[in-house]
Amino acid sequence: MKLVSTLCLAICAVATSACTHTVINYGAPSEPSAVSEANTPRAKNVILFIGDGMGISTITAARIYAGQKRGASGEENVLPFETFDNVALVKTYNTNAQVPDSAGTATAMHSGSKTRIGVVGIGPDATRGSCADALANPLPLLGEEVKARGLALGIVSTARITHATPASVYARSADRNWESDAAIPADEAALGCKDIATQLLETEWDVALGGGLGAFYGADLGGRRTEADANLPAAWASRTGGSYVTNAQELNAAPMSAPVLGLFSPSHMTYTAEREADSGEPTLTDMTAQAIARLKSDADGFYLMVESGRIDHAHHDGRAGVALEEAVEFARAIQYAIDNTDPADTLIMVTADHSHVFTIAGYPRRGNDILGLVVPPEGDISNTEEPLAANDGKPYTTLGYGNGPGSIAGMDPRPHPETGVTARQQATIPLSSETHAGEDVALYAQGPGAQRARGVIEQNVIYDIIRAAFGWE
Repeated sequence: MKLVSTLCLAICAVATSACTHTVINYGAPSEPSAVSEANTPRAKNVILFIGDGMGISTITAARIYAGQKRGASGEENVLPFETFDNVALVKTYNTNAQVPDSAGTATAMHSGSKTRIGVVGIGPDATRGSCADALANPLPLLGEEVKARGLALGIVSTARITHATPASVYARSADRNWESDAAIPADEAALGCKDIATQLLETEWDVALGGGLGAFYGADLGGRRTEADANLPAAWASRTGGSYVTNAQELNAAPMSAPVLGLFSPSHMTYTAEREADSGEPTLTDMTAQAIARLKSDADGFYLMVESGRIDHAHHDGRAGVALEEAVEFARAIQYAIDNTDPADTLIMVTADHSHVFTIAGYPRRGNDILGLVVPPEGDISNTEEPLAANDGKPYTTLGYGNGPGSIAGMDPRPHPETGVTARQQATIPLSSETHAGEDVALYAQGPGAQRARGVIEQNVIYDIIRAAFGWE
């Protein structure tokens, strides 16, 4: 496909007379003096895995949990991406927020610019919720450039496909919640801003798989669009010749030669820990496998973004075991990508958009059930096999939260803590939803261009690493 000179808003919801944007450069790729560009291999393909909310503590707990699921003590376990030679720490703040959200962080990775909390694909000068500001402050989108340069494009998520992280690949929106037209205030919609679902189906891509079919239908079909008979997937399939699928069987049967849109649940996809044995939903590994199989046939290469979106949601609910099950499935999907791509031509990066106020504490013995009560180390002076007691005489768990729905604030006596995969861990500050955290997250990289993932970097530099790996100026 011929490269257009200005990668602008031709497919997007925000139509402007000129493609102008302000890119906020908080960091830059490694300098040529440090990373030699001479004879540097270029990536044909790039896969960015984003574990939504997968901070360092989540990685550590998932490592232990995955090992314990196999009968080991867990601490010595190694997750697939932990074998990558190139690692960096990533600063995640938004331009107006010390602790970020997924819209601002994902936009940084897919536009090269940090921006405000709550907005997608638009610059930091735009006020959240202002269509006029969105029209005036568009950012470049990696998904647009990928297609303009003739590569295949894939988007996979266990969250709604219109949710903040997947939307950052293809959409611009003054508010991350404008997923359907019903969510946009009438006066803002009148200015010309389109909802994220509409933008997805007006954008060129090859694979889009996730949840969230409610944003694509009207009430007649169980959706929430303003027109009762709205059916965006049917209109898209008719216009493009692509396949629209709603379960794993249909996805497996869809022709490989045409685009495929998969919407597998009304909202977010089912938690791994809560899936029924006969579930019709594909797993994250299933969707990753389908995406790679379909995209790799493009001789020019591909870009694929894979999000484990529900790690974040389980943490918000204060249920660490559910989050860890999502992280283990995420690791399986990454392992599939490692096994089914060539490291000589494919850059694989694994990161998170932000962290959570999730802790691992209490001096438990090695091999202690990561989802259980704290039992002291063997040979400790306490010489006990019984769980340790806090000052109130009750035991406590290894995992906990700084805030959230599991708060014990004001409780007297403190309840006996829950344990197990579906348990809600105890927390300190009472909130209906646990919050994100502001510390750095990790970036792991393997393949051409991976050497640029090192040191402490700004989150928007991930965009630069991707473009440099492809050899784009």
